[in-house]
Amino acid sequence: MGKASDWLREERRNVLGHWTAFCLSCGAARRWFEDHEDEVPDQCPQCGGAMLRRCPACSVPFSSTFAVECEECGEPLRANDLFGTRIRRI
Repeated sequence: MGKASDWLREERRNVLGHWTAFCLSCGAARRWFEDHEDEVPDQCPQCGGAMLRRCPACSVPFSSTFAVECEECGEPLRANDLFGTRIRRI
């Protein structure tokens, strides 16, 4: 990807949140800033499932809602499919 796409990605993160959390049950997602991590719920507001915002193995936060493995340590975070559809990293 070119410099323009990197700039746009960083600009979106500065507005929407640098990190993401997602529900392991229904896939609902929420972006968050490091200063406001305590505002991210532990349970999904939609289905009550567990919200994952950091890798259970190394505690690194995720930058992509579509992460299926940790970018830092490679530990699996969730199955590669949700509701029978493959999760594709965009």
